Amino acid sequence: MADRTVTSKTRPVVAMDVARAAGVSQKTVSRVINGDPHVSAEVRDRVHRAIATLGYRPNRAARNLVLGRSRTIGVLSVGSTDYGPSALMVAAEHAIRSARYSMSVVNTLEGEPESITTSLRELVDQGVDGIVVNEPVGAFTLEPGAIGDLPVLSLSGRYGISANEVVADADQASGGRQAAEHLLGLGHRTVHHVSGPAGWRSSELRTDGWRSTLEAAGAPQPPVLTGDWSARSGYEAGMHLAADPTVTAVFAGNDQMAIGLLRALLEAGRDVPGDVSVVGFDDVPEAAYLARSLTTIRQDLPHLATFGVGMLVDAIENPRRQDRRENVPVELVVRETTAAPPNGH
Repeated sequence: MADRTVTSKTRPVVAMDVARAAGVSQKTVSRVINGDPHVSAEVRDRVHRAIATLGYRPNRAARNLVLGRSRTIGVLSVGSTDYGPSALMVAAEHAIRSARYSMSVVNTLEGEPESITTSLRELVDQGVDGIVVNEPVGAFTLEPGAIGDLPVLSLSGRYGISANEVVADADQASGGRQAAEHLLGLGHRTVHHVSGPAGWRSSELRTDGWRSTLEAAGAPQPPVLTGDWSARSGYEAGMHLAADPTVTAVFAGNDQMAIGLLRALLEAGRDVPGDVSVVGFDDVPEAAYLARSLTTIRQDLPHLATFGVGMLVDAIENPRRQDRRENVPVELVVRETTAAPPNGH
């Protein structure tokens, strides 16, 4: 008669096997796996040794069912390839996976309120534990209770879409102020501005910082030229500005537009920084390696995303009403594209 004994070689190792090997109850094994802080260090060590020895793999699905969590974080993204949003996405993904969560991404390529609302509902329906909103464009609203207390991290300013919302954002307005203050401090009479597109929070806040600094200094406020974050739009604005000999200082809303602006000034025979000083925003990797390295405002996007995801995970794992906002400082990096204005200006 064949031996019908079931051994660990013919079936998966289960929690009861770990309990026997560690000399504890199956309930204690479950408590250790689920991170219960009330298990002694000695018992926890025995259980972990037994898990390693037996090669036990906890049933994560069952664990998540017990905890009422999916261990998935939803990410709502504009789907942009621009440096800021894409760098935030990469850093957020790394931080989410480092926290041992999986990620579900929904892109809203249109950036329209209706698309954003639909995408948020899709993530809620998936049963995610929390949502990262990397959506820097216009305002949007949801019906009351659509998200409820689901933890939400906003990387672009408070939206008020959840009763449990945390915000981590670079201090965009401070960046605009620092750029304008730097140029005025060099002796420029005023500072022209090429902004990002209307409706983007970052664009509006950077412009607000620039404008408030000119107002405080009693400096003239030139009309704002609006770009779309691209080098092409910066180039087109630069051709317009290069034709005005009174322009001696320009703050571009991001580095790509600043790069296009530099090209236009070069083609028009306007020396940088001898005739015109230029400041960008972001400190993209290329900024330090241009023919004239770019003076810019540095925002530490990896730190911003990692810090924000940390707040979101805390909100998920320690449920309580959240009302936290962190404005991560930005930094002026002075390089070769700014100097005192030419004589006579």
